[in-house]
Amino acid sequence: MEHGLEVTHLNIQPGGSIKVRGKILPDAKGFALNVGKDSSNLMLHFNPRFDCHGDVNTIVCNSREDGAWGAEERETDFPFQQGDKTEICISFDTAELKVGLADKEIVFPNRLSLEKIEYVSTEGDFEVKVIKFN
Repeated sequence: MEHGLEVTHLNIQPGGSIKVRGKILPDAKGFALNVGKDSSNLMLHFNPRFDCHGDVNTIVCNSREDGAWGAEERETDFPFQQGDKTEICISFDTAELKVGLADKEIVFPNRLSLEKIEYVSTEGDFEVKVIKFN
């Protein structure tokens, strides 16, 4: 997937959050929102897939440490629609991350035990409209 937005040198502490609002492209195959230390060390790779990598209407969550992917976790309760606007809010502490969506929340462990978020990126079929750091 191509990178869209990429933000570095952040200092988001536990209890902080990142809110991303944007539009899913009408012919979207999938997109991802990544947070962590850098592109090789991601505490969360949040990847809704409409139809890619063998998954249909599935959210795949993973982590990446020193460039190596961890074990994927899949969520089949899929609240996204192609062409829709959406808001994704990620908050974290040293134990876990919470991804807030319109009508659900996904919890993913902080496998890397990172104590701050320094990096955020988006990739794929998603157009960022607003990003807020709290």
